[in-house]
Amino acid sequence: MRILITGGAGCLGSNLIERYLPQGHEILVIDNFATGQRAVVPDGVDGLSVVEGSIVDDALVRKCFADFEPTHVIHSAAAYKDPDDWGEDAATNVTGSIIVARAAEDAGVSRLINFQTALTYGRPDQVPIPETAPSRPFTSYGISKTAGEEFMMMSTVPTVSLRLANISGPRLAIGPIPTFYTRLKEGKSCFCSDTKRDFLDMEDFFSVMDAVMQEDAPTGVFNVSTGEGKSIKDVFDAVVTYLGVELEGEVPIVPPGDDDVPEVVLDAGKSERELGWTAKIGFEETINRMLAWYDAHGVSAVYSHLKAPDAAKA
Repeated sequence: MRILITGGAGCLGSNLIERYLPQGHEILVIDNFATGQRAVVPDGVDGLSVVEGSIVDDALVRKCFADFEPTHVIHSAAAYKDPDDWGEDAATNVTGSIIVARAAEDAGVSRLINFQTALTYGRPDQVPIPETAPSRPFTSYGISKTAGEEFMMMSTVPTVSLRLANISGPRLAIGPIPTFYTRLKEGKSCFCSDTKRDFLDMEDFFSVMDAVMQEDAPTGVFNVSTGEGKSIKDVFDAVVTYLGVELEGEVPIVPPGDDDVPEVVLDAGKSERELGWTAKIGFEETINRMLAWYDAHGVSAVYSHLKAPDAAKA
C-alpha cells in the first residue's frame, strides 16, 4: 500500500507508521506539528516521507496527493488544543476534512479511513452508545469533528469512520493514565472526576485498522471499543496498584464539569457483526501495558522506535 496519513506525528498516526513501515508499505505524512512531535517521524527513514504543512492548505494537499499517488488515506489530523478557538477547529476539522476527502476522490484512492471522537454523541440517552444514537455534540471540537465526518462520508471514495474509545499506547501523553502515573510517582495529590470511559489497547486498535484497510471491507461508521465502562477511579486504583503507592487517605471524587460527559462507553456490536472484530485485551492488561511503557520511556510524546540511518544522524 501507499498510505497517506494526515496528522501522522500524533499518537495514533505515529503508532500506525511503526506498524506499517516494517510491512513494506510506503507512507507519506502531512502534519503541521501543532500537537504532533517532529521527532517521532525522523528524516532518513526508508519508506517514510514527511511534509510539514496544514491540511487547510488545499494546494499543498493536492500536491502531496499528486506526487505520492496514495492508494489509502488515513485522516488522523485534528485541531483540539484550545476549546475556545472555534475558528481553528472549524478550519482544520471541517474545511481540512473536506479538502482531504476531495483530494482523495480526485486521486482515486481505494480507501479513506477517518478517526472520529466519541464526543460526537454528546450526552447520550443510552450506554453503551450504538452508532444509531443521535449526534449532538456541544463542544467546539465535537461539533467540528462531527461536521467533518459528515462531509467525509459524502465522498465517493469507499470511506470508513471509526468512532474511537480512549486508546492507550506508546506516546500517549494526555488523559488520566499519564496524569495519575506522573503525579503519584512525584508524590503529588490527585482527584478523580465522577465519570466513566472505555479504554482500548493499541494492539486492539491495530487489529481493527487491519480489518478496515482491506479493499473488500465494509464501509460506513463503526464504534471501536471494548464496550466496558470503567470509572476514572478504576484507572486511579489500577495505577496505584501498579506503582505500589501507599495512600494517606481516599482520593477525592469530584462531579464532572459543565463541558464533560458523565459516561461515554461505545457499543461495538456493529464492528463485531460486520468487521468480525472484537477487542481482546482487558482493562487491567491495557493499563499495565501503558504504565510499563512509561517506565521504559517516560511520559512523553517524543520517543520513537523509528530510527534514521546512522549517516542521516551525522
